[in-house]
Amino acid sequence: MKTSARVLLALLAQASTALLAQTTAPAPAAGESDPIRLEPVVITAAQTQQPLVITADPKAPAQPVPAHDGADVLKNIPGFAVIRKGGTDGDPVLRGLAGSRLGIQVDGECIFGGCGSRMDPPTAYVFPTAYDRITVIKGPQTVLHGPGNTAGVVLFERDLRRLDQPYNGFLASATAASFGRVDGVVDARSGTATVQARATGTFTRADDYEDGAGRAVHSAYERWSTNATLAWTPDAHTVVEFTGARSDGEAAYADRMMDGVLFDRTNYAVQVRRENLSSLVTRAEARWFHNYVDHVMDNYTLRPFVASMMMPGRSVSNPDRLTTGGLAQLTLAPAAAVTVTAGLDTQRNVHALRSTMNQGMMPYEARARVRDAKFTQAGAFAEGNWLAAPGHRVIAGARLDRWEAQDPRATVALSMMSTAANPSAGRTRTSDLASGFARYEHDLDGGTPVTLYAGLGRVQRFPDYWELIKNESAATVSAFGTKPETTTQFDAGALYRAGPVEFSLSVFAADLADYILVQSNVAKPSGMMGSRMAVITRNIDASTFGGEAALAWRFAEHWKADASLAYVRGENDTDSRPLAQLPPLEGRLALAYATTDWSAGGLVRLVSAQDRVAVNQGNIVGQDIGRSSGFAILSLNASRRFGQHFRLSAGIDNLLDRTYAEHISRAGGMVSGFIQTTRVNEPGRTLWLKLDASY
Repeated sequence: MKTSARVLLALLAQASTALLAQTTAPAPAAGESDPIRLEPVVITAAQTQQPLVITADPKAPAQPVPAHDGADVLKNIPGFAVIRKGGTDGDPVLRGLAGSRLGIQVDGECIFGGCGSRMDPPTAYVFPTAYDRITVIKGPQTVLHGPGNTAGVVLFERDLRRLDQPYNGFLASATAASFGRVDGVVDARSGTATVQARATGTFTRADDYEDGAGRAVHSAYERWSTNATLAWTPDAHTVVEFTGARSDGEAAYADRMMDGVLFDRTNYAVQVRRENLSSLVTRAEARWFHNYVDHVMDNYTLRPFVASMMMPGRSVSNPDRLTTGGLAQLTLAPAAAVTVTAGLDTQRNVHALRSTMNQGMMPYEARARVRDAKFTQAGAFAEGNWLAAPGHRVIAGARLDRWEAQDPRATVALSMMSTAANPSAGRTRTSDLASGFARYEHDLDGGTPVTLYAGLGRVQRFPDYWELIKNESAATVSAFGTKPETTTQFDAGALYRAGPVEFSLSVFAADLADYILVQSNVAKPSGMMGSRMAVITRNIDASTFGGEAALAWRFAEHWKADASLAYVRGENDTDSRPLAQLPPLEGRLALAYATTDWSAGGLVRLVSAQDRVAVNQGNIVGQDIGRSSGFAILSLNASRRFGQHFRLSAGIDNLLDRTYAEHISRAGGMVSGFIQTTRVNEPGRTLWLKLDASY
């Protein structure tokens, strides 16, 4: 793979040389389309354009180095943090909440991972540059995008519109960076007014990176994806769309004893939309999807095999997960000032596992998959928007979900080498969960460009696979009796946009009843062996508060300053200690200079120390391991446009080569040939170059 890195670097160098020879190329004529826009490199994400909603362009060049997975692209948005495990597949955290508290949807589909140790969170199967738009809705302030979205929901979306005339075109980009990183993406479209097709392919790989102290981190990866869409648009109001996707990869992890050697995802879906059916029904939509994830992890393919007490042989674990579901909804206009979206959605998840402790003698491929969980959900929802008066809006919604979970496990694994009888074997449990919200938005009178808003939301979340099946409870070896979590949250804020200034402020306070806490290193009796250490799930009461602020100011011609601030604080009210796995206060300051054809800028990221910790407590991704130090990171970037169709961007991340780790990142593991660190450290100085082309 190092050869491919050198080849792409050479191609990029040749392309940049050729483009520099075209510096006198004419600019597009007035009114002529310009596929490559030259905005400063994205550093604090797009400004909030409406309350609690942020929209970002995943194809835009960004700093740090342009994202290669779903979590990586979200870390530029204020309020987000990422739990690092290696070079890829980190877990996103919004306002201190991770896992299934943050809904992830791809083209309207709920997706989930299969690994019991969260090697493959949903964002591991997201290739950002394959999408046109990322929409983040913060807090429990919508009911349209599935159940249980306590922290909010992230939508990775593709655009589809009926073509007015025949069209053929493509977008392509290539990235080369330090530590052998190479990315490539091609997005091609072709069609007529009645039929159109789109195909997207992505590839990314990297070697082990080094931290600021020059220590190698076990973090190499390789990922690829393909996506195809065929759409029939017989008239201006009708769309019938078929999609299929396939992706795979491998990833080394610096925080554990195994690596991911297969991330095979197969997806297909069909969607039908019809608009303007009548004066009452403005839109009807139906969608069905099938998503299958096959994941393999082992302790020898991507690292030297070293026998241990826990893994004396070449060990393999192979979970898989099948998710099927659908949605049917109508958008209604019962009055001139009222719109209502109402519908039904459902999903079914089946999780299975097979493994071996000796791949040579008992290959996992020859073993039968054993189902260990089944979840089904069916929901009904309605959300409305009422323009009560000019500048006065009320948005409200409610949903009811019926959950059913089955525990077919006869035994529970206590370790890689021991099991115990499952006290909840064969049990089925059901829950009816209600969620809803109401928000008021007001545009100030007198032409003042300010919008104020306040909302109250309540969401009930059913325990996920990791909380219900993977862990134990405090009393038994099964956590199947874990209660659903109920969150009541108040959100408020303000938006300002006038001339060269954009400003947004959002604050929140939440009460989390029966918060589902994951606690590690819990001593439990183990017969003749005395005691053992277990990971348990238990319910507590908790509370959080915090917020985000962002400012963009074009203070002079060509100049723009950006700043953002994010903070969250939480309490474990049951244990009278801080709520675990919360990122510290973070601020970003950026300055950019941009003309029609080129831009340059810099970013300073400031993160404070975090001394509010609860060691061994946390979530399904990880637990607190202790206090952490603050840090400041300086990065620089520049970009140049050449004619209509090319843009070259470059950057240096962590210019001063600092050694640092995110507070919530996983603890460094013992990997043969690598130095163990307290946390998985972030990359040291990183140089990157990105070439975008369009036709």
